[in-house]
Amino acid sequence: MERTLAIIKPDSVKKNVVGKIIDRIESEGFRIVEMRLVHLTADAAMEFYAVHRQRPFFEDLVAFISSGDSVVLLLERENAIGYWREVMGSTDPGRAVPGTIRRIFGFSIERNAVHGSDSRDTAATEIAFFFK
Repeated sequence: MERTLAIIKPDSVKKNVVGKIIDRIESEGFRIVEMRLVHLTADAAMEFYAVHRQRPFFEDLVAFISSGDSVVLLLERENAIGYWREVMGSTDPGRAVPGTIRRIFGFSIERNAVHGSDSRDTAATEIAFFFK
């Protein structure tokens, strides 16, 4: 079994589609190990996304993720990281495969509904950030 972090971002919380996304997560065979509602401060968001600090989108990313409530989930299943990334779809909802979460619920590259860890190392770091 492998674990990964998922975040249902503020855009999805505001659109009241959290339940639909959780239903999709469970229907894809993930077990939700832990789940919390959070509202990241700008400082916490900067810490979480520190790897992107030098990128031109960093400030917008921090502002967005700290703009409202998010749901953080610790997910488990075989190949959790890779499979969650498939289920999420491309970062750009317009280029995401039909049926993926970002294609269905995302609005733009910046407001793309969900987040997922991209590697085992990242997953370990991100999980530890939210779940002690």
